[in-house]
Amino acid sequence: MKITRKIEQATKEDRIWWSFEYFPPRTAQGLQNLLDRIERMRALGPEFIDITWNAGGRTSDLTSEMVKTCQSLIGIETCMHLTCTNMPKEKVDIALKEAKAHGCRNVLALRGDPPTGKIEWEAVEDGFAHGFPQQQLLPPEELAQEMKWLKEKIDAGANLIFTQMFYDVEIFLEWVKTVRAAGITVPIVPGIAPIQTWNGFQKATALAQTKIPQSFLDALAPYKNNDEKVREIGTKLVADMCRRILNAGIGIRGLHFYTMNLEKGTRLLLEELNLVPRVEVVKPLPWRQSLTPSRRTETIRPIFWANRTKSYLSRTENWDEYPNGRFGDSRSPAYGELDGYGIWIKQTKEQALQLWNHPTTLADLSKLFSQFCRNELSALPWSDEAPSEEMQVISTQLAKLNELDFFTINSQPAVDGVKSDDRVFGWGPSNGYVYQKAYLEFFVSPELLAVLLPYLDRDPMITYYVINKRGDLRTNTQSDGPNAVTWGVFPGKEIIQPTIVEAISFMAWKDEAYELGNQWARFYEPNSPTRKFITDLMETSLLVNVVHNDYKHPDAIFEPFYKAGAEFAAMQAKINGAPAANGNALLNGYAH
Repeated sequence: MKITRKIEQATKEDRIWWSFEYFPPRTAQGLQNLLDRIERMRALGPEFIDITWNAGGRTSDLTSEMVKTCQSLIGIETCMHLTCTNMPKEKVDIALKEAKAHGCRNVLALRGDPPTGKIEWEAVEDGFAHGFPQQQLLPPEELAQEMKWLKEKIDAGANLIFTQMFYDVEIFLEWVKTVRAAGITVPIVPGIAPIQTWNGFQKATALAQTKIPQSFLDALAPYKNNDEKVREIGTKLVADMCRRILNAGIGIRGLHFYTMNLEKGTRLLLEELNLVPRVEVVKPLPWRQSLTPSRRTETIRPIFWANRTKSYLSRTENWDEYPNGRFGDSRSPAYGELDGYGIWIKQTKEQALQLWNHPTTLADLSKLFSQFCRNELSALPWSDEAPSEEMQVISTQLAKLNELDFFTINSQPAVDGVKSDDRVFGWGPSNGYVYQKAYLEFFVSPELLAVLLPYLDRDPMITYYVINKRGDLRTNTQSDGPNAVTWGVFPGKEIIQPTIVEAISFMAWKDEAYELGNQWARFYEPNSPTRKFITDLMETSLLVNVVHNDYKHPDAIFEPFYKAGAEFAAMQAKINGAPAANGNALLNGYAH
């Protein structure tokens, strides 16, 4: 959606809005950390974000990739900077075509700064020449010329104006009056830079030749060696400036924050302004929709990639059609080759070792997985993020299963007609009801699976798929079609079924699931006990998914596991010559 439409909507609703700006980092790890930060800061309620473009297009490819990721994976409206510094028209055309293909409908065009090492800005041959931010303090004739150029841009199709950062609110208010007097009526968005540190404040204002009010210097300078105090005072100064703008009666109800890729300064400023993020009470679907053009109508996804959304989007980005309720075998090649996309664990080797230590036994592994289920561990190789609120609803049951050596990598609880605006489970239009079948996915040894399957087969409401690393598939269902495990019922609509379980997708996911385990093993030294343990585990374990189709009995899915775990523990105790543990404790899943 165009930013101007979002601003129009906010104006109609008479509400203040805000947006964030980020720049492409220089390192791969910096990029990953920034994407994580953008994901977190999404909860602060920005109307949109924008990504800068380095002078000369040095980071142009990275800017383009970030726009794609934010639009498709994070699902947030993204504006792309585009400078004309060292940019031939042909390169600008390529950048615009890529942006459009990624679903970007907002471009901030500007001249840009001189490249590193140059003092004066120069246009490339047959390139663009204008775009530098306006200055209210220019001599009258130069200011008039700037206004003329600005008006020409608006008349040529520009429909939104962003300003540079500033701290002198009087200059800004006068400039707005000048712009309006020139006959320019498009929205003006003030650029707001939180004050993070004294040195950063000095450097940024010197680079942009920004006029600093004496009152700012008087308040900040005495504390220039105390970053915390500078941020505290700076937050109040900038917040006062924002209030002046919003209350000036000039039709400006939005603020654009130059975050400098930092989170705390922007968050503190929003809190100081009492701009509470607008929480999305109702999600359109239980998973986050992509904003890229080819995926905007996607309404159904297999559940297997629930914890690895980026992988699913990347694997399916070349599909001719996306799931729309009609499934067939013709889709099976569409997930792409494993090697063509590549699988990776999000954590670095150092982070992995710190998180997961050096497991060498099933007891070590069950402890790790149980800690994750109890939200005592922030990630697993199969889960990019910490447990969701939904998963925490069944955290106790999941921890018990892992203590019994069913190593769960995906799950969802049963839901029986929760209102669509429910904080944890809600999604879809208002006044609706949503439902879920209980779902479990896990790795398990052949011996323990052999004990579990008879219990699963005794419950006619359970369907399951079992697959090994070679791809041999076993199931108890006769249906080749998908099993809807999430659905919603809403006024005036057909039933929506956004999450499914089916064989073809499971077989495609299998390669990724096993490869993630092998990658985890490769974090450890060759011939080390941990690498051998995890590698052997991936070679011998089976991957299983279980659906309990009776969503009215949320605990029913766990009972077969408790019983199988108790029986298996008793068998092991007998083999080892040890006395069996208390039967009731085993039956309830507490013994290991």
